[in-house]
Amino acid sequence: SWRRSAMTQPSADVTPGKRGIGLVFQSYALWPHMSVRQNVAFGLEIRKVGAEELKREVSEALAYMRLEGMEDRYPVTEILQLTPPIPDNCQWALFLRNHDELTLEMVTDEERDYMYRVYAHDRQTRINLGIRRRLAPLLENDRRRIELMNALLFSLPGTPVLYYGDEIGMGDNFYLGDRNGVRTPMQWSGDRNAGFSRANPQRLYLPVIIDPEYHYEAINVETQLNNPHSLLWWTKRILAQRRQSRAMGRGGLEFLYPENRRVLAFVRSHDDEHVLVVANLSRFAQCTELDLSKYRGMVPLEVFGNAPFPPVSDQPYFLSLGPHAFYWFALQPKEERGDSLRAGSGDLPSIPIASWEEVFTEPVREAVNRLLPRFLQQRRWFRGGPRPIRATEIYEIVPLPRSRSYVLFIRVEYREGDPELYTLPLAAERESGNLEFALARLAGPDGENGLLTSALRDREFCGDLLGAILRRRRFAGERGELSANRSRSFLSIWGEDRPPLESSLPKNDQDNTTVFYGDRFALKFFRKVEEGVNPEQEIGAMLTEARFPNVPPLAGTLEYRGREGEPVTVALLQGFAREGADAWKYSLDHLGLFFEQALARGPAGPPQDGPTVAIEMAGSYMEFVRLLGARTAELHLALAARPEDPAFAPEPFTDFYRHGLYHGMLGRLGRALDLLRRRVSALPDALRPEAQALLERQADLRGRFQFLRDQRIFAVRIRIHGDYHLGQALYTGKDFVILDFEGDPARPLSERRIKRSALQDVAGMLDSFYHAAHAVLLGQAPGVIPKPESLNALEAWAKVWYRSVGSAFVAAYLAAAGASDLVPRDPQQLRSLLRIFLLELSLRKLSFELTHQPERIRIPLHAIRELLEAA
Repeated sequence: SWRRSAMTQPSADVTPGKRGIGLVFQSYALWPHMSVRQNVAFGLEIRKVGAEELKREVSEALAYMRLEGMEDRYPVTEILQLTPPIPDNCQWALFLRNHDELTLEMVTDEERDYMYRVYAHDRQTRINLGIRRRLAPLLENDRRRIELMNALLFSLPGTPVLYYGDEIGMGDNFYLGDRNGVRTPMQWSGDRNAGFSRANPQRLYLPVIIDPEYHYEAINVETQLNNPHSLLWWTKRILAQRRQSRAMGRGGLEFLYPENRRVLAFVRSHDDEHVLVVANLSRFAQCTELDLSKYRGMVPLEVFGNAPFPPVSDQPYFLSLGPHAFYWFALQPKEERGDSLRAGSGDLPSIPIASWEEVFTEPVREAVNRLLPRFLQQRRWFRGGPRPIRATEIYEIVPLPRSRSYVLFIRVEYREGDPELYTLPLAAERESGNLEFALARLAGPDGENGLLTSALRDREFCGDLLGAILRRRRFAGERGELSANRSRSFLSIWGEDRPPLESSLPKNDQDNTTVFYGDRFALKFFRKVEEGVNPEQEIGAMLTEARFPNVPPLAGTLEYRGREGEPVTVALLQGFAREGADAWKYSLDHLGLFFEQALARGPAGPPQDGPTVAIEMAGSYMEFVRLLGARTAELHLALAARPEDPAFAPEPFTDFYRHGLYHGMLGRLGRALDLLRRRVSALPDALRPEAQALLERQADLRGRFQFLRDQRIFAVRIRIHGDYHLGQALYTGKDFVILDFEGDPARPLSERRIKRSALQDVAGMLDSFYHAAHAVLLGQAPGVIPKPESLNALEAWAKVWYRSVGSAFVAAYLAAAGASDLVPRDPQQLRSLLRIFLLELSLRKLSFELTHQPERIRIPLHAIRELLEAA
């Protein structure tokens, strides 16, 4: 049933004494879909084999249909056991459908009758001795059955052949006569002629499908590309998963024979790689027990979600499967599970490249995709945390030709939660450089070696970015373009003298990467990006236009724009804050001196007039705090000063918002305590009693949030900083520069743009004061290690310091805010709201520390306990 025109490179290898011609793929890759837009040549090796072997080859394809209809594994196991051996460098061609009829010429009369009854109810679908239908109509357009049959096609030995249209579930038109019903134009879009041709519809060789169930306006590539849950995307994902496994492509086959005949199970093995495939052929849920004793101690890792199943033991392995469900398991030793990608780096792998001018060919992309999970888990800016990575994909590549660099957009899918998009600027360096920031070694075609490494460490690349913003350049990618723009403040920041600007990077690692250009500019290159307006770009532009003096002015932007969707902010160019000291480090230095003075007063702790003494001991730091409180209020007043702009216009604290906020906080409380309950047994012995005591006070915690439900709040909601703490402010010695308006990076971009109470920023700074004091107290601040015998006295001093500093900050904030509606005028409402926001922050930090560093939960535990004890 193969068209002679599709065959190339005939072989002269003839086996004497045998008749008939069978087709055997010599290629390991999948056959591309044969269509007008994808006219890709492929090589076939034609070998002379006997007529009996040809019959078995064709019957192998029919066996899929038989097993699906009979709900019995016997047809597949029988056919594969009878299939004759072929040369090691060849594979059988497997298919579910092709461009002719599904021939039944070489099966028994009983089998043909069965196939007709099950798959050809309408007699017009029968032609010659076969069935002229596409895959989706054959399987009654049942998505589960279509997925099951394709999963078997891609997991059994051989080279799978996917006929055009089956990847989107195309229909057919058997009324056209002959075999033309399965040769209708490919359905690319909902436009005229299904996007296949611009010709007059009457001039098409065959008409497009207009059956209501399979109409080209509903079933087409364009529609399914826009739906990540479509059959097309499912096919893309399973093909990508198959390509990652050598066992699926070249491995041997070992059938398992569970008692339940409706379950097909086998193991594909290649060297030390083993993949277990289990399929439920029934339309009803099934359970089975498999004899996997040969793989005792190994962990079945479900390959699509990287979910580990219980280890294999000597006992039969129990599985339950839904209707027409299937599993692909990678059988791995415990220490080699996918979770271990976070550990160790080892030697850099080497990737051969075809050209230094065009590095990212398809083989290089596939190699990089395999390396990305381990590489990302080792980066500080990667925010996936402990979530196991399910898959990584290079979503977009934007080349910068002058510096031979590339900006990659990496899509990361996790076993749990939503996928994320990261930027990864890479440079192909011919000479060896710093291996710390390298992804792989490159083996050039000329024998010259190099590195694929971070482009942000390349001064030429950084210079390209600054030059692009100055000249408003655009760089074309595969799916869109990277556009650079500068603001009106760019030239004024650069200055009239316009000195040459040398790029440099900070020594410490960051959540994003900042490049400094002399003492004039700072380029913030975002790592985790999303579609939509970045709050830092939006707020920075607004405050720059309003000439607010305590933020770095926005000088330019770097945005990626795809063919569809919203722009993605990739980088922001801002004015450089000269001679600024990090307010967090400044506070830690002050606290070190403060605790030294406290210890010098003796081991008894603070006296009765402790707050007064603490203020005296704090000295000039109190002026630091009061100035910071005033600048915070001025920032909020500036953000609320545009009532005509919908993005910044203040909004009232409505009843709907109050109730939504209340229920959201209850949800966060429940999730935090559930996580604590699950992890409490693994905590250090010293922390376990405190954690257990907190769990017993869940009712008290819920009661603290009831104020939001029961009391009306007379204040407005505005755009706020959203992630306000001491680390977001630079102290110049005379004033403050407030940084990083992107908001809480743990929240989605759209959520960060929601208007909130200004008191949430105030609570964020108060919480930062509390954490600074306790970081020094508990030895979590660098260079400060208090003695155990002095901890009780220092803890009492820390409470006095925090209350004094916090009171001064809030008083300065309220004085600068004046009679505005930023905060409630009722002092009781003000105190209640502040405590609620502080409690929410502590719960967020408790969840974060439990997930990342459980030994550091002492500070949020103490903060929650003190908030509960406060009157």
